[in-house]
Amino acid sequence: MQTTAGRLARLGFADGARAERLLDELGPEAVGDLDLLADLIAAADPDLALTALNRLVERDPSMLGSFRADPALRHRMIAVFGLSAALGDHAVRHPEQLRHHEHEDPLSARDELLFAVGADAYLPEPVAGLPATAAMDALRAAYRGRLLDLAGRDVTGEITLAGTAAELADLAGAALEAGLAIARAEVPEALDVRLAVIGMGKCGARELNYISDVDVIFVAEPKEGVEETRALQVATRLAQSMMRACSTTTPEGTLWEVDANLRPEGKLGPLVRTLDSHLAYYRRWAKTWEFQALLKARPVAGDLELGGVYVEAVNAMVWQAATRDNFVEDVQAMRRRVEAHVRVSEAERQIKLGPGGLRDIEFAVQLLQLVHGRSDPLLRRRATLSALAALSRGGYVGREDAKALAEAYTFLRQVEHLIQLHRLRRTHMVPSDVADLRRIGRGLGMATDPVGQFTTTWKRHALEVRRLHEKLFYRPLLQAAARLPSEETRLSTTAAQARLEALGYADPAGALRHISALTSGVSRRAAIQRTLLPVMLGWFANAPDPDAGLLGFRQISDKLGTTPWYLRLLRDETAVAEQLALLLGTSRYITGLLLHAPDAVAMLGSATDLAVRPVEALHAEIAATVARHGSDAETAVASIRALRRRELFRTAGADLAGYIDIETVGQALSALNDVTIQGALDAAINKVAVERRGEFPTRIAVIAMGRLGGFECSYSSDADVMFVHSPIPGAEEKDATDAAHAVAEELRRLLSLPAPDPPLGVDAGLRPEGRQGPLVRTLSSYRAYYDRWSSHWEAQALLRARFCAGDPALGAEFVDLIDPLRYPADGISAEAVLQIRKLKARMEAERLPRGADPTLHTKLGRGGLSDVEWVAQLLQLRHAGRVPALRTTTTLNTLRAAVAAGLLDPGDETTLIDAWRFASRVRDAIMLVRGRAADSIPGLVKERALISRTLGYPPDGSEDFIDDYRRATRRARLVVERVFYED
Repeated sequence: MQTTAGRLARLGFADGARAERLLDELGPEAVGDLDLLADLIAAADPDLALTALNRLVERDPSMLGSFRADPALRHRMIAVFGLSAALGDHAVRHPEQLRHHEHEDPLSARDELLFAVGADAYLPEPVAGLPATAAMDALRAAYRGRLLDLAGRDVTGEITLAGTAAELADLAGAALEAGLAIARAEVPEALDVRLAVIGMGKCGARELNYISDVDVIFVAEPKEGVEETRALQVATRLAQSMMRACSTTTPEGTLWEVDANLRPEGKLGPLVRTLDSHLAYYRRWAKTWEFQALLKARPVAGDLELGGVYVEAVNAMVWQAATRDNFVEDVQAMRRRVEAHVRVSEAERQIKLGPGGLRDIEFAVQLLQLVHGRSDPLLRRRATLSALAALSRGGYVGREDAKALAEAYTFLRQVEHLIQLHRLRRTHMVPSDVADLRRIGRGLGMATDPVGQFTTTWKRHALEVRRLHEKLFYRPLLQAAARLPSEETRLSTTAAQARLEALGYADPAGALRHISALTSGVSRRAAIQRTLLPVMLGWFANAPDPDAGLLGFRQISDKLGTTPWYLRLLRDETAVAEQLALLLGTSRYITGLLLHAPDAVAMLGSATDLAVRPVEALHAEIAATVARHGSDAETAVASIRALRRRELFRTAGADLAGYIDIETVGQALSALNDVTIQGALDAAINKVAVERRGEFPTRIAVIAMGRLGGFECSYSSDADVMFVHSPIPGAEEKDATDAAHAVAEELRRLLSLPAPDPPLGVDAGLRPEGRQGPLVRTLSSYRAYYDRWSSHWEAQALLRARFCAGDPALGAEFVDLIDPLRYPADGISAEAVLQIRKLKARMEAERLPRGADPTLHTKLGRGGLSDVEWVAQLLQLRHAGRVPALRTTTTLNTLRAAVAAGLLDPGDETTLIDAWRFASRVRDAIMLVRGRAADSIPGLVKERALISRTLGYPPDGSEDFIDDYRRATRRARLVVERVFYED
């Protein structure tokens, strides 16, 4: 036989025995009251509801009779008790308030709260009659009484979410008015000034939470005959006192914080300003986010007439915000702030700021209002749901999307209310405790499996919000451009262009043409593009150059659109599509590579596909290519250059994705140039051997010099080389030299032939006697020259020399030949050091291009690449003879070895390496962004901004980029002047 405790547990009480005891304490009338028991069982948390009821009846036994006499009151209060421990506590302290609103003509919230503090609600400037402490207690008690009544109607469904949020905002306004009445009693000159309190945020929009900071702005004007400065001082004291009246903790608790940080200049600005001061600030200094905040502005307390004038004046500026300079950059910055505001550890449980949370909906709606509200007054609404409905009616958001967002917003706000009601605390975190989740689920009417149903519904809405947040701006653009068949009201061309412009597209009309070309028609290709583009347009907008990204996407799609795998890959592999959008919107260089090898898009699937390939694999592939084409050197090298193009794309893609650092980029590009030269050399030898109709008479080695030798190639680097040959036994030297010369010339020709692939210039200008000397020499000729004629600068140039292609044994012999020259056993003489320093000083004075800013020239500028490299090379010339670790062709490894040998201070090494890395990254970024090489950071604002974005700076960070670059190179130059010129 089941016990009473067991039956209660089966009916929903967590602790049946305790519930039985509490019901018994209520008396036999309560135990037999089936309607009361039904309300308790229906509560979100029956145990919590019964506990509060028991305490209430213990405090005021007559309440049971009141509940029997008024079933609606009982139903509302028990529903509240089952959700809110805090309001249950309040009801126990003030049971009289449960009957307070039973009369037919209740007071307004404003009047009731003013009367509570002893003020005459019918005066234009009410003054509290109670002492401050008593007035604040009375205000809190009256406020909570109104809150209790509102919560009862809310949780029982007697009022909508919008109605609840509006009443909460009105109640907050009433509390501010009562707080101002308390302040007037404390400030003797209070009646000398007009003070308006402007509600901002959710308070201004009449969509307030149960517990939230109340955002306000204060506007003041002196009354007739009062000097402005004095009036502002009085108004400031009034505002401060009003804020304390609401936020101070008393025995009755606190209301909420009054937050005035949305005022001009935030915390750094004056708390109160005149109307003219506000308007002057907004006209000259305000950021876009401040106009976004002013969307919600509404007079809520104090001088409502003055507040109305303020709101009318700022509205004229709010709806022109989208036409201001830097609007796009400000919008992007706002999006970053929204995403960065929440801790990663809390993101998944944040119902406001997490992915798919309330802020996603609010931000999207407000941005669309700013963009389109300037030309459509019907969008000028404060509340999110009414603005969303207006956007849908105007065709700016699809009906189904608007419906889904409205449902999600309503659900998330209901959850937010239920979370906050429990303890009346400001929180937006969904709890993890099962009992709390059960209470929330039951509060939402989920009875079967409250925890599971709630979690599933929440996650579904969050995913849908995130999806729609990304889609919301872009889907109507397709309808406007492609005239898709739809029953929806289409976005007009003008509105579509305005939206594209607001999102960062510099040529919105051109963007619409590209969208139209990609999505028009009834083909499967157009259908897939219509699925892809709403999201890809957003990814392009997040890239540094959205217009270039969209244009490149159209060009590549035109080339690959009929290829079955291309659009299917983009549709099914989100990572590929997102990465492609980023690359196309960042790099003209990459776009150019893809236009001639669009199938390389397939590499973007993962970091593994973009990993730098081992040099052995490249050698094997190129060797097979050369063998396949035999003596057809041009075809063979065309295939080799196509392979190089593919690998350039792989390296550039990994570089921009952040998978590899600048040293790895240099090593990858240098190794790629090595294998390219090797393949071209093999093809040239095959061709020349066939043309000579005999055995090829000599061995050839290609010696890498300059950046190629140092494994420090950039995307724009030529290949600096020297050619050395050694006749095979029995061959005549002249015949061998002629053959070697023919091969060297053919190699250079093959790698510079006009082609869609990037050329690789082969520059032999660092050879003995420069361009006046023979292109190819024998090993013995090099030896004779260096023994007799070599200069200090040639020894310095040879510091980077290494074998890169051809006969490895001959290459090793050449390196053995030059080692004593570049690594003298006792180091170079003091006279040689002086000559090198003079040469460097002359280069600084003569080689910097006319008009170039020496602080922004990455190669020859102060603290740039040349400065760092000459420091490393002088250290090698002076010390590598006795410090083997310095015998490297790489600049940064030289500096590291110098530190290990005690020849360079570790701090100086860090400074030099940081500057070298920075300058190298900038030089590569210029090539990637512009598609053409340059050594100076460009002066054009747009190009500079694109480069800074490519380097990881935010949209508004180009000046920070320049400052950082100048700071790094300035510090490096100080080291250079001390270590190179003075040591």
